[in-house]
Amino acid sequence: METALYLPVKTFLEAAGYTVKGEIGGCDLVGLKGEGTKDGDSAVVVVCELKLTFNLELLLQAVDRASVSDEVWIAARVSAKGRGRESDRRYRDLCRRLGIGMLGVSDSGAVSVIVSSVSPMPRTNPKRRTRLVSEHRRRTGDPALGGSTKVPILTAYRQQALAIASALAEGPLRPRDLKDTAANAGSTLRNNYYGWFEKVEKGVYALTDIGREALKRWDRP
Repeated sequence: METALYLPVKTFLEAAGYTVKGEIGGCDLVGLKGEGTKDGDSAVVVVCELKLTFNLELLLQAVDRASVSDEVWIAARVSAKGRGRESDRRYRDLCRRLGIGMLGVSDSGAVSVIVSSVSPMPRTNPKRRTRLVSEHRRRTGDPALGGSTKVPILTAYRQQALAIASALAEGPLRPRDLKDTAANAGSTLRNNYYGWFEKVEKGVYALTDIGREALKRWDRP
């Protein structure tokens, strides 16, 4: 699975000075370098997409991610017999022309640079880039393996909702009682996106049975 490539690539980019997290804004892996401003305009953003083999779909994903990143990479297993796309000069040349870096991951987890990343394409989607940086910075830790598919992602919003649910597990509370737990506790309780909360009286919320099940399913933040 692609998730097996995540930790080797994460370690590789962290050694280059990036703070790396998986499954941010639909990207397998997002790394940030530098604090930048609140919206992340001056932070350096690197995106890497993972596949078991180098193929056209991987390149198409990378082209899409180029609009929101300063560097974009693709990473895949290298063929033990040397018959993979990484050995195809045409594929490597296409990556160079597009400014997309190629990382090869061996069976032992060693990461090698096949093609270096450059950034000839200008960013064209600043709003999407800002959302990417914001989610990266708000998410606590790195709870999602890059390359995960068909599984719920522990987003920053879900982490905040779980923190509120953990507090409510001890009994009903008012939003003001949860300010130290979550900055947006009031709106999270009112919107009740996951069905975890219920209003028991004016301005007082409690945890539903669905919320208690959610706490059992997810590790508490």
